[in-house]
Amino acid sequence: MVISRRMMLAGLLAGVASSALGEAMDSSPRPVARGGKAAAPAPVASRGPVDAEALIAQAKLGGAVGFVLMDAKTGEVLESREPDLMLPPASVAKAVTSLYALDRLGPGYRYATRVLATGPVQGGMVQGDLVLAGGGDPTLQTDQLGDLVGRLAQAGLKGATGRFLYWDGALPVLRGIAGDQPDHVGYNAAVSGLNLNFNRAYFEWKKVDGSWRTSVDARGERFLPAVSMVRVDVAQREAPLFTYAPGRVEEWTVASAALGKGGSRWLPVRDPGAYVAEVFRTLARAQGIRLEPGERVGAVPSGTELGRVESEPLTEVLRDMLRFSTNLTAECCGLTASRLTTLEASGRAMSDWVAAAFGVRLDLHDHSGLGGQSRVTARGMATVLQRAEAGGRGLRAILRDVGMKDDAGKEIKGHPVKVLAKSGTLNFVSGLAGHVLPPAPGRELVFAIFSGDPERRDAVPVALREDAEGASAWTKRARRLQGQLISRWAGAYG
Repeated sequence: MVISRRMMLAGLLAGVASSALGEAMDSSPRPVARGGKAAAPAPVASRGPVDAEALIAQAKLGGAVGFVLMDAKTGEVLESREPDLMLPPASVAKAVTSLYALDRLGPGYRYATRVLATGPVQGGMVQGDLVLAGGGDPTLQTDQLGDLVGRLAQAGLKGATGRFLYWDGALPVLRGIAGDQPDHVGYNAAVSGLNLNFNRAYFEWKKVDGSWRTSVDARGERFLPAVSMVRVDVAQREAPLFTYAPGRVEEWTVASAALGKGGSRWLPVRDPGAYVAEVFRTLARAQGIRLEPGERVGAVPSGTELGRVESEPLTEVLRDMLRFSTNLTAECCGLTASRLTTLEASGRAMSDWVAAAFGVRLDLHDHSGLGGQSRVTARGMATVLQRAEAGGRGLRAILRDVGMKDDAGKEIKGHPVKVLAKSGTLNFVSGLAGHVLPPAPGRELVFAIFSGDPERRDAVPVALREDAEGASAWTKRARRLQGQLISRWAGAYG
């Protein structure tokens, strides 16, 4: 499989700044056994308590746990616990968003970012305004924008006699998805009709001769445009880690005690339309196209199209979104499907669609599951997945294989049972829903598992929600429980 930079960027974690690298990998490669030593025993599926209640007690999660296991073909409920308890879905909501977007937009839908001219091009100059018109593409990257500029320059474009305009109104402009998250976390992305690099800018720092050198850019693999609308200063303090002040220039400070000798981190940009316009202008100037600073317009002007960038087909956009759980992609896809102007209204519209399409009532307030207000039931989520697949419009083909797990919660490589699912995690909230595919001939299963302690989550101060005390250990226990339940079901029903 070819891993694109877009996929790599989507998969980067917005981790706490460190002295070596401001991002973290999801996992570390295992060391290779040295010759002459006995190989470690092969991991096996969980052999702990076979009773679900005993497994739940052993997990010591607190809060509530609900699950449903269904026959994928008939929808018969084979096992359940608290099937109608309403709990936060976290990123499992993205599975519903995928079904919604595919139904409303079609699997071949592509987002388009266009460059328009409001007048004719004479001698390389647009006799009028040059317009950068966004279509809501959540996957646009700097290299794609640089290549678009390169095609324009190769065609002879040198500038415009009028203004450089940008339109980001294809989607509502939102400074963030959830209001109850810290300012500095990249997963709480801003949203607009113009998006770039998942609406993050690259902040890099290095200590030289006792002072700090910092830079902010929108780097790709082949283009490195500097960014001036985001500025980061180093403050001599230990806490807080970051402060943020909005404005035409987005002002950040970062605590010197957290920086070590050097490192880097992707920081969120809260005005993505202005960010994309600045990067486009910088790339244009580097290739001989002179443009005035960008001006936002409320409606896209009519004009002749000079060039465009298109996204991958929606099916591939959603495949990446489900794999990397990118919140921006989920919100852009859901908002594009609903054509509504707020996440609240769009989430309600998606909930109404689920009720009409599958006969299930969910209470969704956004499309990513990042906000803590959404609620679903295990029965409802399993029913949606089962009925979608039975009706020939399911997600099984694009869900990630999360694997069978051993007693320690580690994936068992090469296991014949496949678990195609979407996971979701918030502080003290964890969910997993999908399909269990046994080796043929076996019974295919559909399941949904939700664990949550919303009161404990809500008690965490906003400033501490990126790395809440106790949350990581809680999530590890919740995921281990999920693996144990699936292992038990695969053995009993597969």
